[in-house]
Amino acid sequence: MEYLILFLPLVASIVSGFFGKTLGIKNSQILSSLLVGISAILSILIFHKVLTQDYSSNKLIFNWISSGNFHVNWSIYVDTLTSVMLVVVSLISTIIHFYSIGYMSKDPHKPRFMSYLSLFTFSMLTLVTADNFLQLFFGWEGVGLCSYLLIGFWYKKPSANAAAIKAFIVNRVGDFGFAIGIFLIFFFYNTVNYNEVFLQTPLLVKKELFILGVQFNLVTLICLMLFVGAMGKSAQIFLHTWLPDAMEGPTPVSALIHAATMVTAGVFLIIRCSPIFEYSTIALNIVSIVGMLTALFAASIALVQNDIKKIIAYSTCSQLGYMFFAAGIGAYHVAMFHLFTHAFFKALLFLGAGCVIHSFKDEQDIRLMGGVWKKIPYTYVLMIIGTLALTGFPMLSGFYSKDAIIEFAYLEGSSIGFSAACVGIFTALLTAIYSWRLIFKTFHGKYNNKDVNLGSIHESSLLMLIPCLLLAVGAIFAGPVFKETFIGNNNLDFWKNSILSLESFSLEHPPLWFRFITPLIVILAIPTSFYIFIKNETFTKNLVLKNKFLYNFLLNKWYFDELYDFIFVNPLKRIGLFFWKKGDINTIDRYGPDGLAKFIKTISHKATIFQSGYLYHYAFVMLVGFSMLLTYLILF
Repeated sequence: MEYLILFLPLVASIVSGFFGKTLGIKNSQILSSLLVGISAILSILIFHKVLTQDYSSNKLIFNWISSGNFHVNWSIYVDTLTSVMLVVVSLISTIIHFYSIGYMSKDPHKPRFMSYLSLFTFSMLTLVTADNFLQLFFGWEGVGLCSYLLIGFWYKKPSANAAAIKAFIVNRVGDFGFAIGIFLIFFFYNTVNYNEVFLQTPLLVKKELFILGVQFNLVTLICLMLFVGAMGKSAQIFLHTWLPDAMEGPTPVSALIHAATMVTAGVFLIIRCSPIFEYSTIALNIVSIVGMLTALFAASIALVQNDIKKIIAYSTCSQLGYMFFAAGIGAYHVAMFHLFTHAFFKALLFLGAGCVIHSFKDEQDIRLMGGVWKKIPYTYVLMIIGTLALTGFPMLSGFYSKDAIIEFAYLEGSSIGFSAACVGIFTALLTAIYSWRLIFKTFHGKYNNKDVNLGSIHESSLLMLIPCLLLAVGAIFAGPVFKETFIGNNNLDFWKNSILSLESFSLEHPPLWFRFITPLIVILAIPTSFYIFIKNETFTKNLVLKNKFLYNFLLNKWYFDELYDFIFVNPLKRIGLFFWKKGDINTIDRYGPDGLAKFIKTISHKATIFQSGYLYHYAFVMLVGFSMLLTYLILF
């Protein structure tokens, strides 16, 4: 069963990529979607076995590396944590595959697109089923490669190419840190297998390293390097700049990256490595602080964005911040719960946005929409459900997981935990405002698009709406159904050894007043947002005029791109230009290939003088040559 879960998406990728035209475009799309779907069904069965039978396994595929005492196997490792990720990755991917059949119906390269999607799924499944860091890194890089291919899928668009390259390079920065972490593990642990590393970690807690005269704790340094890798993949602040640009790819790509694959890899890494992170308070505090900053930073930017996909993208970035600061306070199970629920409502929002974009003939600016909720009522309702879940509206999935993070942060008892709880509450307010701004600007108010006739606005096909409906079911029920299993009083019976937490959390609830703050904010944000964005638009206009600097600061995404251009991009461009002009053209080419060619050409041209056809000319050359040879023999 495990083999099929992992390799069926790979088969689907091969089928679509190499045999798409042979089988027929439609047939190859359906077949690849069905193969990924079978993987999803089997993943659910594995999850059920884990849930009911305490199932776990480690199935060997082949011995990958063997050198002396160092052995690395390619295996399929299944425990509770893996089983949850299998369901998230394969199920969401299946839904997106079927959605893509409808969404990409007019694209001439559908088989290639489906092949990339399936390969993306395979890479992520390889990552989550690894039982060692080297195999995990292989899947990690596979996910990075597939993201490059998918973001730049419409390669004829310069902006898509630039976005793909940017995502690839920024992630390489994080991956460099991740690689250093793996090297340190290999060097000091003499193994990269999870179980062996986790068992040795308590023995190496006090080991110190001296690097360039600076003392570092080994475990802390490893944790920080692993976290750098997680920051890149999960778009945490400082390594987040690729995320909004990734929206240049087709909408199904955005949904897959943001809901089930790439950005969740970083969170998974931290949780998988909890037996290491638990022995470094410094690393956990840094994880919490970065998570808090990311949650607040991304939410503030989303307030003023106008691209429907970028708003949802920054929402993803913000929610990932929640997951990271939850992991940083040791509530790994709560972070995992939010990852699980987030997958459903975030995929729903992206696919719903895709339906809206289709209706508006590829328009993505919410300022050019409005007044269409009666035209596309099904999309409207589905987007409402996704928004309610995202904002944490009572009784929906997001409510259970997000509130749990805030409550656990409050109960953690430290200053970091209290700060995280406060940031979580304030970010929840911002989330509610920008989410309802998106809904009201898109579906309510006046119709503002002069290029698209209102009468042409219509619902998307069932191939696009049914996947959204399935995700809506998850957005509603995933939280209440699995709350007790994931984060209930007996959650240790479920997670077992897949997560390690050295400190137990209080089973008491926060004060009643604290528990009501977030739901109250979320509920009140709905009429407030409707009033300021629809009923009294002059309020927001005046607010922008009075706070022009702040508005531009947020609109330009805290000027991170400009800052990185100034510090890194432009200097490196100038250095490259210098070496190109002075080194390559004026030196290497001038005195190398080009210079040599010019010299030979000149000599050849001179030599043609003697190719006159006159016998005495040839005799003269022979005489000169003979004289030079004779002189040489006499002298030497």
